[in-house]
Amino acid sequence: MTDASYPVSPRNRAKRRHDRAQYDHEAVHAVLDAGFLCHVAYVIDGQPYCTPTIHWREGDMLYWHGSSASRMLRNQKGGTPVCVTVSHLDGLVLARSGFNHSANYRSAMCFGTAQIVDDPAEKMQQLHAVTDRFFPNRARSLRAITPQEAKATMVIKMRIEEASAKVRDAGVGDEDEDLGLPIWAGVIPVETVIRAATDSPHLPAGVTRPAELDLYAPGSRLDVALLAAQKLYQPE
Repeated sequence: MTDASYPVSPRNRAKRRHDRAQYDHEAVHAVLDAGFLCHVAYVIDGQPYCTPTIHWREGDMLYWHGSSASRMLRNQKGGTPVCVTVSHLDGLVLARSGFNHSANYRSAMCFGTAQIVDDPAEKMQQLHAVTDRFFPNRARSLRAITPQEAKATMVIKMRIEEASAKVRDAGVGDEDEDLGLPIWAGVIPVETVIRAATDSPHLPAGVTRPAELDLYAPGSRLDVALLAAQKLYQPE
């Protein structure tokens, strides 16, 4: 284990298929940065919940946001232990037995204590960041966020204390005795592909799509575009 890895404990250590687990920052961050949605799991009064939301990352700090009326966010005001997960489906693996069917995937599981961003300057900075993280340099071209909009939105941050990534990128794992069976087996690749943008019907004359959005060109993979946007993102 190196300084560039998250500490391994019973909380984040892979219990199954240890060979697929990685704990280094690079592997974990690559999964996080290639995703647009995460799931935040937490417990309130003994009842488990899991909420999907948009996330973004600065170093080992994860951020997400939601409505100020959110039950999850209200209960995290004092600091709440949470588990944040991101996953990508990369392929369907069909074997010659049901037991050996699988999927190619990338996933990350992050643990920490979620807290509300209360400082007004930090909160406004992150409300801009959630735009610039995915659409580089876009925030400065938009109209200013109104006080009412800022009040209606809550920003949450969580320093990643422990984390692990798991990746399967392999072919069919059939038993040797099954290889001769007359049954099709193989991998069906899966990608999320960007389609052509649709202009708003209310665009003023002369307004065109900015060059910064070329990352999201039709036919491009979404995860690749998100990774490229993360590399361009420069926090204020």
